[in-house]
Amino acid sequence: MERLTGISTWVWESPLTDSNLPGLLAKIATIGFDAVELPLENEGDFTSAAVVESLERNGLKPFVVGAMAPGRDLVAADQAAVERTQAYLSACITMASSIGSPTVCGPFYSRTGRVWRMSREQRRDAYAELRRNLQPVAALAQEAGVVLGIEPLNRYETSLINTVDQALEALGPLLGNGVGIALDSYHLHIEERSVAAAVRTAGEHLVHVQVCGNDRGAPGGDQTDWKGFLQVLNEVGYTGPLNIESFTVDNAAIAVAASIWRPLAPSQDELAESGLAFLRSL
Repeated sequence: MERLTGISTWVWESPLTDSNLPGLLAKIATIGFDAVELPLENEGDFTSAAVVESLERNGLKPFVVGAMAPGRDLVAADQAAVERTQAYLSACITMASSIGSPTVCGPFYSRTGRVWRMSREQRRDAYAELRRNLQPVAALAQEAGVVLGIEPLNRYETSLINTVDQALEALGPLLGNGVGIALDSYHLHIEERSVAAAVRTAGEHLVHVQVCGNDRGAPGGDQTDWKGFLQVLNEVGYTGPLNIESFTVDNAAIAVAASIWRPLAPSQDELAESGLAFLRSL
């Protein structure tokens, strides 16, 4: 099955703004990608007019992703934080709808890096709270024709949703109603006993896939069973993109958030080029 192959602008810069967006999208198109992940880190960082112009000029399909920075929580937080987070996610949905992105994806439950121990009962209550606070945002997404892809993260970045099974338990009745599951090969390899089984479990609810090498660098030449991964994506009927998500060590904020302590390729362009060539070879 042929599918779109994209890459996140986080590979090169953060945040994405109207000023750096045209150059980044031109680079991404020149390298040969079909799609681009656009991280909206804060409302107003970039405008839909600037995005649409660059997309049309470069022939790229957009996919919006969000970032759960400090102060963004839908669970175990005060009402002001919850409302702030809901407003931020609403802005992401509005952006996605205005530029033609079918999804808005990310770990939309608590800030990245926030971890705490929970008993079984506390986890059950946290999931119920998440559903209550995510529901109005899901309704807005459904009305806008956009799907929220909720992404499990590895145990070092969250203690709330690490696996597909936990995502299904946490999201429950919201799934299929403006909400789906987004998967990242990096987190899958840390948390799942079987990547293939996890993808099968996500099944019809899988709306977005991010890929990288098991070291967070370019896909290809790493320990991942890429042919098996693509085979199971086809098996469950996933028709969305494969978007490379990696990061640059040169941006202090993003390097700390993603624990990128060393360069993952000779250059960020080389990471993009080699990753694309490998994915296309599959």
